[in-house]
Amino acid sequence: MQYKISDVESGYDLVADEYARRIGDELQHKPLDCQLLDRFSESVRTVGVVCDLGCGPGHIARYLQERGIRVCGVDLSARMIQCARRLNPDIEFQQGDMRALPVKAGAWAGIAAFYSIVNLAHGDLIRALQEMMRVLTPAGRLLLSFHIGEDTSQVEELWDSGAALEFRFWRVSTVADEIRSAGFEIEELVEREPYAPEVEYQSRRAYIFARKPMIIMKNASV
Repeated sequence: MQYKISDVESGYDLVADEYARRIGDELQHKPLDCQLLDRFSESVRTVGVVCDLGCGPGHIARYLQERGIRVCGVDLSARMIQCARRLNPDIEFQQGDMRALPVKAGAWAGIAAFYSIVNLAHGDLIRALQEMMRVLTPAGRLLLSFHIGEDTSQVEELWDSGAALEFRFWRVSTVADEIRSAGFEIEELVEREPYAPEVEYQSRRAYIFARKPMIIMKNASV
């Protein structure tokens, strides 16, 4: 079965409230994630607006805001955006497709995309990374995280919600190559084993720190 972005949107609309209940406080149990977000915060603190891309209920945006970052959030699901606004009324959230972001070029100084590519096919990943490149300022920062796997996907029904969603696991080399192809410079790559089963799904995770160059090379896709 070929899943479409519209399937992802409707699926997260169905599961949004339960997702917010289960995931909204997850950073309390993920010390490495917090350390990496702290490092990301330091790199963008005085530069401009940072987007929590694929924000879900907005917990990453909230964490960044608490560290003095000017932050906004974008998510494909209208229901997720409603949850994010309810839980974080002082942060701006808007609905949007990361393959065609509703902001002008150079709008953001940074993007934190935590597991935002988990529902994307390979072609959509390429388009999304090109969009991230477009909307970042020169020297803008990207922190991207994802589940490590063999470039395969599986369909799961989340929490008896009726939402059947396709989740993709990526080789680190695949994502790193596409990030570079989009024109980014990779600064660091971090991998970790999963936390305990009661904290998260049992998959290995990767985090890539990347930077948009000050000068874009002619052969870069933007």
